[in-house]
Amino acid sequence: QVQLVESGGGLVQAGGSLRLSCAASGRTFSNYAMGWFRQAPGKERELVARINWSGGSTYYADAVKGRFTISRDNAKNTVYLHMNSLKPEDTAVYYCAGSSTYSRPTSLRMYDYWGQGTQVTVSS
Repeated sequence: QVQLVESGGGLVQAGGSLRLSCAASGRTFSNYAMGWFRQAPGKERELVARINWSGGSTYYADAVKGRFTISRDNAKNTVYLHMNSLKPEDTAVYYCAGSSTYSRPTSLRMYDYWGQGTQVTVSS
């Protein structure tokens, strides 16, 4: 069993930066692929970025490529999402998720564990 707790969301002006953190409980965190999803009002939850267990493989949605960076520190049981050059369209609730089965999970159903979400609001 893994519990995920996100932090670091908030209100930022367009062009600004935020760093989201996701702290995981459980000794098997380093075995999990991790992902960041987001869900804006009235829209489906979408994958923003994901990272494999070692950090050697990452994926980014086209909308955030070049602006966001996902990383992980297995010694601290934490995964991060560094967000730069934020845009109003990045406004959403951001969720951290973990997959115990897939090494490169790309869809919601591939993830077993979810955090409660953290709000990111980008003002224009």
